Order: sequence, then C-alpha cells, then structure tokens
Amino acid sequence: MKNVSIYLGLTLLAVFLAMPFVWSLFVSLHESRSAIPEFSKIVPGRPHWENYKTVVLNEQVPVLRFFINSLIVSVFVVIGQLFVCSSAAFALARLPFRGRDLVFALFLGTMMFSGTVVQVPLYLIVRQLSWLDTYFALIMPSVGSAFGVFLLRQFFLQIPREIDEAARLDGANEWTLYWKLLLPVSKPALGTLGAFAFIATWTDFFWPLIATSSLEMRTVEVGLSIFKNSYGGTNWPLQNTAAVVALIPVLVVFLCLQRFFVRGITLGSGK
Repeated sequence: MKNVSIYLGLTLLAVFLAMPFVWSLFVSLHESRSAIPEFSKIVPGRPHWENYKTVVLNEQVPVLRFFINSLIVSVFVVIGQLFVCSSAAFALARLPFRGRDLVFALFLGTMMFSGTVVQVPLYLIVRQLSWLDTYFALIMPSVGSAFGVFLLRQFFLQIPREIDEAARLDGANEWTLYWKLLLPVSKPALGTLGAFAFIATWTDFFWPLIATSSLEMRTVEVGLSIFKNSYGGTNWPLQNTAAVVALIPVLVVFLCLQRFFVRGITLGSGK
C-alpha cells in the first residue's frame, strides 16, 4: 500500500504539472483567431493542424529561422561547455599545481552572482570585438560554466586515482588520461551538463534580446514575443502553436536525458 500511495501521488503530480502543456497543445488545434475555449470545450471537434504550418512557414515572422538559430546556438554551446568545463574540471581534480584550491574557490564564487549582473560588461566586451548580431555573441559567452566545472570536478574526484597511476605506468600522458580514460567513464556527468546547458541556452531570453538586433539572428524565445506582437496578442491558437513548437526540443531533450537529471541532483554528494 505504501508503494501504491507513492506511485499514485507521483502520477497525480505529473498530471498536474503536465496540464499547462496539454492545455496549450489543445488550444493550438482550435481554429485560428478563435477565443480561448472553455475548459469543457478544450478538446477541438476538428483539429486544425494547419496552424503549425501557418506558424512555421510564416513569411512575416520567420519562426523557422528562429528555431534554427536556437538549435545552432544550443548545440554549439553544449559542445563548448562539455569540452571547456571537462578540461578545467580535469585540471582542478587531477593535476597538482600551486593555488589550485584558490582557483576552484574563485569558480565557486562566481556562482554567487546573478547572470544579469555581468550583462553590461559582457555586452561592452562583445561590442568591442564586433560580435554583436552574430552567432559568436550568442555562443561564446556561454561556453564556460562555473556550475559545469563544479559538477564535473566532483565526478572526477570520485574516480579512484589508482587508475591514473596505472595509466601513467603504461605511458599515458595527461591528455590520454583525460580523453581516453576519464571522459568515457564520465558519461552520466557529461549527459547531465549537456542537458542543463541545452535547456538553459534554448530558454534564454534576455541575452539574445540585447546581443542581436536583426530579425534573422533572433532566437526562438525572442521570436515568440515578436510573433505575439505581430498578431496583437489575441490570436490564441497561433500563440499557443508557436509556444508548443518552441517547447518541443526542450521536452525531447528532457525525456531522453531525464535519468541524467536525477543523477545530477545527487552528483558529488559523496564528497
């Protein structure tokens, strides 16, 4: 009975949390320009799948372009974070050097500041480099992550150091130890970081808003506000259609990597 109660409670919680997405999905299938339906009529009599074609192939507001921009930026940010954070974490966890603990403390200190605090100096740097309204402005500021370094360092510390000694006896150098030994056994931590990085980048709104100015370089989160304004904020079916389109990649990534999210919650708790 205890297990039944737990699973029943979790099922009810999952249904409750999924309701906003289900509501948006049903509203998106109603006829364009119709009012918000009553809850009793939320399921459309005839699904209007053409709403998705209208949104994706819109000529005035290039939602498909926004989608592609977000996909490009998110993928490159994930690749950059996995390499930069894992290499930094390897140095902080396995390589002895003077001031290592101080450097790690500085990394942790940066996590105490909100991201909005550094937006102005970051904008000035990007403008000085002539990166505004380019993919560089959207990708490069996010390839490093103090949280990612902390996450991977804690995972590397759990790997026995006897493996390092055995590898060095076989002639392995630091690069071989990092690339061929530690990274292959760190897939849970890398998956966790990759999932967090993708979702955070895909859902970011403020930085893409100030780093880009042309319509062609906007990301999907900024594009949603443009799409909303273009229809006066009253075409609820199309508004929800655009929201569902923007949410699909995040939902797919979460469903594919959800076990890594659970792993990430307890990662490093043994240290």
